[in-house]
Amino acid sequence: MSNVLTYDPGVSAPPPSTPPVITMGRCGVDLYPLQVGVGLEHVTSFGKFLGGSSTNIAVATAQLGNTGVATITGVGDDPFGRWARMEMKRLGVDDRYVITSDAYLTPITFCEIFPPDHFPLYFYRRPSAPDLQITPADMPATGDPQREGLLVHRHRALPGAELVGSPDRARPPRRARAHDLRPRLATHVLGLDRRGEASVRLVPGPIDGRRGQPCRCEVAVGETDPDRAADALLDRGVQIAIVKQGPLGTLAKTRDERIVVPPTPTTPYNGLGAGDAFGGSLIDGLLRGLDLETTIRRASAAGAIVASRLECSTAMPTADDIDRVLEAGHTDVLGGAHWTEEP
Repeated sequence: MSNVLTYDPGVSAPPPSTPPVITMGRCGVDLYPLQVGVGLEHVTSFGKFLGGSSTNIAVATAQLGNTGVATITGVGDDPFGRWARMEMKRLGVDDRYVITSDAYLTPITFCEIFPPDHFPLYFYRRPSAPDLQITPADMPATGDPQREGLLVHRHRALPGAELVGSPDRARPPRRARAHDLRPRLATHVLGLDRRGEASVRLVPGPIDGRRGQPCRCEVAVGETDPDRAADALLDRGVQIAIVKQGPLGTLAKTRDERIVVPPTPTTPYNGLGAGDAFGGSLIDGLLRGLDLETTIRRASAAGAIVASRLECSTAMPTADDIDRVLEAGHTDVLGGAHWTEEP
């Protein structure tokens, strides 16, 4: 089993400096049904899209006009892996830190679409996946001594915790951890991702932004009340704590400010990827120095836009899309993909 960092001139053209934004986590291919309201056993056609939470966040950030967005992840030495890297580049994401594994295939993910709120996911990542084989040797070089840059990790990875996946964590080489980049990038954003991992707890660390839903906050800090959860995150050194509350809106807290932004009205089609769009827009707000309320309002709109569309990565909105939705007060202004219930 090995990892190979490949720099195909037709796919990769890594510049010498460390990118200002690096995401870290899953990558794969989403095969989403083109038929709505039926189980996979009855679906006859699918669309192929780039997927994986952290990869989606990278695309979302790039689509908002940010250059130099990269991702640390892995793909297989197979046609899906080659396509995924080409698609990253097409969507504005630098693939210089994407490993190619000759031991595991590029993962695929299927979903079922039952609007407005039921979207079962089926991950094909067994016995493991290339993005779980990243080692410290695959991480970016030391980079700028001023530690300018932003790391986003959304792969069930916590400061000091390994990327979760294989039960055999003692096997060398050591897998990469989120804190392997701490000396190299100044700002860290962590999106809490529960997905079957209920034993983790946050440890203190220099994390600038963190977001999660109440159930994920309970796993991380033992709190279900949004305000207490946000306070617990702030107590652990977080600069901005964000708790998404579904129909109750989004709570955001710093040590000096508390805001609640209502959800952006939308006609839901596929809710998968909405959180990744929120994350990409949040990063955009941090990069642009927007005030907290503006940042959260734009992130909420971005998530609502993707919820009104089929796919994830290629559904990520532009800044103009967000502006139009905020002005109109509803995602229907963009058209979106609509569905009707069967009689």
